[in-house]
Amino acid sequence: MDLGLKGRWALVCAASKGLGRGCAEALAGEGAHVVITARGVADLLATAEALRARHPGVEVRSVVGDIGTPLGRAAALAACPQVDILVNNAGGPPPGDFRDWDRDAWLAALDANMLAPIELMRATVDGMAARGFGRVVNITSGAVKSPIAVLGLSNGARSGLTGFVAGLARQPRLAAANVTINNLLPGAFDTDRLHKTFAASAAAAGASVADVAAARRAAIPAQRFGSAAEFGAICAMLCSAQAGYLTGQNILLDGGSYPGTF
Repeated sequence: MDLGLKGRWALVCAASKGLGRGCAEALAGEGAHVVITARGVADLLATAEALRARHPGVEVRSVVGDIGTPLGRAAALAACPQVDILVNNAGGPPPGDFRDWDRDAWLAALDANMLAPIELMRATVDGMAARGFGRVVNITSGAVKSPIAVLGLSNGARSGLTGFVAGLARQPRLAAANVTINNLLPGAFDTDRLHKTFAASAAAAGASVADVAAARRAAIPAQRFGSAAEFGAICAMLCSAQAGYLTGQNILLDGGSYPGTF
């Protein structure tokens, strides 16, 4: 199926590796031009070169910076001629015990995982509406539906973003103008973030990282961790021309782990 993305411009945040890179790969594969951001120079440049080599028909621009800061956001937006697709993503806050987190830790989590995505939406959705096409995908976390004890900072910040999006996505001036806003909630995907979470859980429980990983894998009905490529494919589907009637939703990708009916 042609997803109708050829020639569109996509801004994909935190895209040098992991799930962000998976989304950038999938969008470029559909013919979208991509602007990718990240803080790490080496990984970002390597990813940009790989995308250019794999998808010679699209333009790939890379912007080094912290998307959680005004300067980082301004640089990313300036590099994108127009934002037809926005994929909000940021490294999750560190795991730990809420007793150890001070106000600064909470503000940092909110800045990166709630306020930065809101600022980027504020900068782009009206332009999308004026052009009659826009897709926003916020990468949040399966912890929004099923909180993880050691990820309290993430649980709080991402849940705040989820509540905000529930209202914004349903504004007629956006939804009726073919602008959709949805959240993608990853479960256990084979990324650096997952391995850091395993290490924190292992330290808290006095267990080995291997044992923690094995237990987590065994608890997933699919009996495996997800891949960045399959995550990116779902992101591209949500950004497609065919997905204009899907908005304000939280799409859970967790191999069947969440036990609820709704």
